[in-house]
Amino acid sequence: MSTPVSHPRDPLHGITLETILTQLVERHGWDEMGRRIPIRCFLFDPSIKSSLKFLRKTPWARSKVEDWFIIDQLDQEESNTGRQSAPPA
Repeated sequence: MSTPVSHPRDPLHGITLETILTQLVERHGWDEMGRRIPIRCFLFDPSIKSSLKFLRKTPWARSKVEDWFIIDQLDQEESNTGRQSAPPA
């Protein structure tokens, strides 16, 4: 999957809510998502479709998911950069 070009003021520029949700589910799973953001669509019979529907109608929940995604992306970039700059053993 290609990474969208970053936008200086909006780190989510070009990234759909579905992509955000899918990547978080792949990395952390529904259990962790429900633990971090305790909303019914993550806790009971979770699916991408039901979560998208809820998040599009609920700005505070969408904001929490987007904020988590941004932090997660930064953490991933740091860990990838750290691995590349480490000298060989």
